[in-house]
Amino acid sequence: MNIKKNIAEIINKEANAMKAINITDAFEDAVNILFECKGRIVTTGIGKAGFMAHKFASTLSSTGTPAFFVHPAEAGHGDMGMIDGNDLIVAFSTSGKSTEVIEMLQIARDLGIHRVVGITSHTKSPLRELSEIILDMGPDIEEPCPLKVTPSATIAVMLGISDAIALTLMELKGFTTSDYGQRHHKGYLGSITRATKNSDGS
Repeated sequence: MNIKKNIAEIINKEANAMKAINITDAFEDAVNILFECKGRIVTTGIGKAGFMAHKFASTLSSTGTPAFFVHPAEAGHGDMGMIDGNDLIVAFSTSGKSTEVIEMLQIARDLGIHRVVGITSHTKSPLRELSEIILDMGPDIEEPCPLKVTPSATIAVMLGISDAIALTLMELKGFTTSDYGQRHHKGYLGSITRATKNSDGS
């Protein structure tokens, strides 16, 4: 095996999967309802998609949109009590069939929580039926894994979609460097946002 060539091919396949995302009106609709949400953004997903959901909540929170992650398996053990009718759920599932995610959304609907944005690839899934807005990842994403099963290109697509939404919301809200520094005041990013804040007097 030519290791460098193999690595380059994997990266290219992931990049091509991201470039193939079809940006429809649904993406604008999703940004608008997240922008107008009077509560908090609740993200969920399981497995690798769960890590993307958790990362999305973290990025949203540090860029001016309060958000938190609820593990779908824990939702059925009391964590649904963290969510109320003003909140909005963003659910990540490539198949749209993950049992834990679907059960969580069904519980949410029973509790009167209907605002759901689903991020999925499969064209036929329960997630589509339980979501107000669907963001399509694309139906034909090829995983570069030699077994064609390890989530990697699909996860790259989820990352691209969620980052694009978070950063668009950030711009719509007029979020400043000073605002960022107040929420992310530690580490390297904290040091440079504090320096900018001090230099411009804000």
